[in-house]
Amino acid sequence: MKANGNSARVVVGLSGGVDSAVSAWLLKEQGFEVVGLFMKNWEDDDDDEHCTSRQDFLDAASVADVLGIEIEHVNFAAEYKDRVFAEFLREYDAGRTPNPDVLCNAEIKFKAFLDHAIRLGAEKIATGHYARVRQRDGEFELLKGLDASKDQSYFLHRLTQAQLARTLFPVGELPKTEVRRLAAQIGLANAAKKDSTGICFIGERPFREFLNRYLANKPGPIKDDRGRTLGEHVGLSFYTLGQRKGIGIGGVKDRGAARGTSGSAARGAGHHAPWFAARKEMATNTLRVVQGHDHPWLQSMQLEADDASWIAGQPPTAGALAAKTRYRQADAPCQLSHAGSAEFTLQFSLPQWAATPGQSAVLYDGEVCLGGGVIAAAS
Repeated sequence: MKANGNSARVVVGLSGGVDSAVSAWLLKEQGFEVVGLFMKNWEDDDDDEHCTSRQDFLDAASVADVLGIEIEHVNFAAEYKDRVFAEFLREYDAGRTPNPDVLCNAEIKFKAFLDHAIRLGAEKIATGHYARVRQRDGEFELLKGLDASKDQSYFLHRLTQAQLARTLFPVGELPKTEVRRLAAQIGLANAAKKDSTGICFIGERPFREFLNRYLANKPGPIKDDRGRTLGEHVGLSFYTLGQRKGIGIGGVKDRGAARGTSGSAARGAGHHAPWFAARKEMATNTLRVVQGHDHPWLQSMQLEADDASWIAGQPPTAGALAAKTRYRQADAPCQLSHAGSAEFTLQFSLPQWAATPGQSAVLYDGEVCLGGGVIAAAS
């Protein structure tokens, strides 16, 4: 979509970060009428040391001032709590590990934000995500960002044709280094601002401390793969599969140590290997842990996913594809089978490490993101 003499209006989600700032500048350079919009999605503890929304808005306003564009501050906290946070808590309470950023994109950034932008007369919206949109044969495709180290298509896999038709990702064609260089060249104060690494509404706060405010502690036994009790967990909701730190049994050096097992019984148990959370047994409120990164309980050759969402509007044809079962993971060759509108099964060529119920399994055909679903089980 090219701007013309009567420049099309694009509303850019200005987060206060460098990526959205450069996105706004690029669009203005192309001749679009650019309007900035800052989304406030969390306000329960707005004065908390970990909440940066006030500083982020000041940074976004500074960007708008330098670029000479209008900026609007919109509060989506109520929508966020209803559509994202409530589901987030339900999943954790059920022992799964959700990815709220995926739901946030589908429900807030590309739904509530898009609806608001349309009311402002926008033809398109834009964000600072590292991804691309391509129109081919009358369909919109979601492509990986060209900077493989920053690609964010994983978090965008639930977008629909209608959403992609109105979305621009201006920095998706650029490496991050170039984005920062442009920001410095433009004279943006946030050119060197650190990238946000926290969950969209939690920020950088200690995660367990945050969950403690909303989920009840239900202590139970920590057992190894041979049934030996090693300690007590604080509640299954507070652990994720593959977790190494914070389990609370760091002093247990081998599987026999907890019950005084003889050296001969512990021999070969890999007593110097670290412990990992491997299974949550909800029926007995038991956390199972294993030693060693490559323990069989942490490896899966197959997974089932539900709550599927397909970018084309229908599932892809069964066959050879690639998948990510966690962000930043390399694409893993797989076979798609039993693909329906709401569920699918994947078989992998190589074992997948700590495939976690509640996380997203996202499918790719080369650079094209096809969609994905929520991992229900892995084996």
